[in-house]
Amino acid sequence: MTVGIVTDSTAALPEEVRAAWDIAVVPLMITVDGRTVADGELDTSEILAAKTHSSSGPSPGAFVQAMDDQNQGEGVVVVTVTSTLSITHQSAVLASKGAAGPVAVVDSRTAAGGQALVAVAAARAARAGATLDEVVARAEAVAKRITLVGALGNLDQLIRSGRVPGLAGRAGNLIGLRPMFDIQNGAIGRLRPALSDEAAHQRILGLWRRTRPADCDAQLHLVSLHAEVPERAVELLDAVTAEVQPADSFISQFGQAMMINSGTGVRGLAWYWD
Repeated sequence: MTVGIVTDSTAALPEEVRAAWDIAVVPLMITVDGRTVADGELDTSEILAAKTHSSSGPSPGAFVQAMDDQNQGEGVVVVTVTSTLSITHQSAVLASKGAAGPVAVVDSRTAAGGQALVAVAAARAARAGATLDEVVARAEAVAKRITLVGALGNLDQLIRSGRVPGLAGRAGNLIGLRPMFDIQNGAIGRLRPALSDEAAHQRILGLWRRTRPADCDAQLHLVSLHAEVPERAVELLDAVTAEVQPADSFISQFGQAMMINSGTGVRGLAWYWD
């Protein structure tokens, strides 16, 4: 590889995937009751139980260090969480101006498992010998095709943030309401909520099936994602692989910076077809 790859911790790359593709990960920062730590430094339960918590993008300095470390000769491609969710993209762009070598910053237009797929696609192109411009083109092409669909495990974090009134949220929890969402091309959409975990499971699979191309030779690239419920991610991945054998797939847990907003219990899929 002559092009290095960097991403941020919102991508939630499993360690084995990160290592296999030699992708550097720059952590977001989390402030818990006035103390600032890196994403992943504390237990998730401690973060969510705190009186106050918030997240922020990595500093430009942290990005510069990763960029310089990953420079393999031709330059570095940085794949960030969508700029509609975080200032992380802006931080990476600012950092690129102070890096030792050429750097291109790509907005993944997604997050979590979708962002991970863009980063891996960039790394795969780099390993195949692509130039800096070719790696950027591949990452941008994949970013436009990513679909991420998920369901929250409960309404607790929405109640806590004030986005859902307490009484309505508690009532929703009692009846098993599972808010659903998607992210495509940087836009976060609210989908019709499911009325149970099983209904959410079937809705996610149904939305994935609708995207299956008529071309039987199309290859599926897929991530099954979750927030502290790995068994849900396994169920989704097993259901997909019973119908299609992906070209590549893995299970990824939400980063803590995302769980601050979503809470635990999230499950979903991110994918694209090639």
